[in-house]
Order: sequence, then structure tokens, then C-alpha cells
Amino acid sequence: MTVPKEQLLDFYRKMVLVRRFEETVEEYSKKGYVPGFIHLGVGQEAAQVGAMASFQEGDYVLPDHRSHGVCLMVGTPVTEVLAEIFGKTTGCNKGRGGSMHIADFARGNVGNNAIQGSTLVTACGLAVASQIRRTGAVTFIFFGDGTVGRGEFHESLNLAGVWKLPIVYVLVNNGYAISTRATDAHPLEDLAEMGCAYNIPGVTVDGNDVEAVCAAVGEAAERARRGEGATIVELKTYRWQGHFSGDPASYRPEEEVRAWKERCPLKATRKKLIDRKWATAEEIAAIDAAVEKEIQEAVQFAVDSPTPTEKDAVAHVYVGREVAGK
Repeated sequence: MTVPKEQLLDFYRKMVLVRRFEETVEEYSKKGYVPGFIHLGVGQEAAQVGAMASFQEGDYVLPDHRSHGVCLMVGTPVTEVLAEIFGKTTGCNKGRGGSMHIADFARGNVGNNAIQGSTLVTACGLAVASQIRRTGAVTFIFFGDGTVGRGEFHESLNLAGVWKLPIVYVLVNNGYAISTRATDAHPLEDLAEMGCAYNIPGVTVDGNDVEAVCAAVGEAAERARRGEGATIVELKTYRWQGHFSGDPASYRPEEEVRAWKERCPLKATRKKLIDRKWATAEEIAAIDAAVEKEIQEAVQFAVDSPTPTEKDAVAHVYVGREVAGK
């Protein structure tokens, strides 16, 4: 699939935004600005940006723990997402969600859950609501190759297959579940094939090719909107860092990491733009500079924002009732 010039330029800008956002999060985490763990998806930008190109107003999305880019793609301002990760009151969840639990209900981002795989079941509830209300909304659920081995995956697919639920299962296969290689944990090379047991079609594409991702997820989303049920779209990609920031990832061969970095989705998209004569090196550099300015302004906003007070910490524990702090 070849997308129009303006769309590919937009994809490139968004991927640069996600890359620089995550690099900045890691930088400031090391400086002590970010409470708790962070899980980065550097190298997986095409999988997030390309998949979310099919997301429409009224749809739902459930990101996984490595989906800062997905949270940005629903339209939540960069400032609010970064402030949330910094644990500030100006964050989209007032600092309560942090890196792993960013949500924005108004824009369809229902958020993640600390129980691995549980959102696969939540996705069924959202999809059933779409059917009952006849809104035509699609639920996008992001998860990794490791989650495929959990019972929730199969429970979700079974229900989605029986009821033809409007779900797009976005399986981001980056090759490792923490330190376990996907090929050591699953009997299939292409995990999307597991859907056939539940009468759910599956497709596997290059997760570093933003156009291929856009096409595959777009077709799955349209199928769901027509009432034809769920699809699994497996995106083969790679995370450049370890499972979490600080994980040395010594379980991965250095040559493997180097080979995947050569397949950088940003580098590949830049090459497409230049080869098609849709952008010059100078125009691409201008996009990079504009994104960098946006990121640095977001950093300043997050750093300058106030931290929650003790009263903030005990707010919203119960609906309509205040809880005293201790």
C-alpha cells in the first residue's frame, strides 16, 4: 500500500514525535523526574502510529504498558501526557496514572490495567456496548507476544468469535516477553494464526513499515465496522531497549539488536519520502526541529507543573465521599 504524500509526511512527523517523547521520558527518568517504572517502545513507532491511523472519534482503545505513542495518537496533548508521567497535577489523570495507566475517556483511551492481559477481556465489554448502542464504534486492543500465552487472550477471542464483536486485536510482536523469546514460548511463528481456532482471521505484517501497518489495521477496522467481527493484526517489530528502563537486556544478542536498528521505522520512512521525491532532506530536518521544539516545551510545562498535595492523594477514592489521609 502507498499512502498519499501528505499522510506519509504526517506519519513521519508523528513517529518522530513518539520517538523523541520516549527518549525524553527515559532521559528525565534517569534524572529522577519520573516516579516508578517506565516501559519504552523505542523502535516500535510505526506499529503505534500506523495502527492508530484507523482510529475514529467514538472508537475505543486499550493501550498496553508500552504504548505512550498510542496515548498521544488519540489526541491527548503532549504536555498533558508528559506531565502525567512526571506525576504532576496538570497530567491528563492528575498524576494518578503515571506511565502505565494513562487514560483519556473523552478521547476514547480507556487506559491500561496492571493485570497483564485483563484488558483483552475488557475489550469485549466495550465491543458489546458498541453493538447494543449500534454506534459502529470499533475497539482497538494493544498487547504483546507474551500476553498471547495467557488465558485472557483465548477467553477474549472465544467470545469475540461467537458474538462477532467489533474488535481489532493489535498484536505487537517485538520478539520478547520480558526475557523470553517468542519462538521459545509459542508453537507458531506467526501468532495471528491462533485466531483461526475461534473463526477470527489473522494477518501478519512488517510492524516497521508504517504503510503496511496502516493498510492491515485499516482493513480490519472496516471489517469490524461492517459487522463482520474481529481480526488479529500481528505487527512484527522490535523494542530497542530492555523490558523496562534499566533492564540491560543481556539476554539478547548484540548482532540481533544492531540488525533491527538498521530497520528503524523512522529511517525507512525518511527513505521513502526522499526516494518518492515527496520531501527533501532539508524539509525532513525542519519536521524534526519542529517536533523537538514541541517536546522541549512539553518538558518545561511538566517540570514547572505542581506536584499533587496530600489532599489530592486521597481524592476520588470513593464517589461522593471524602477520605481522610493518614
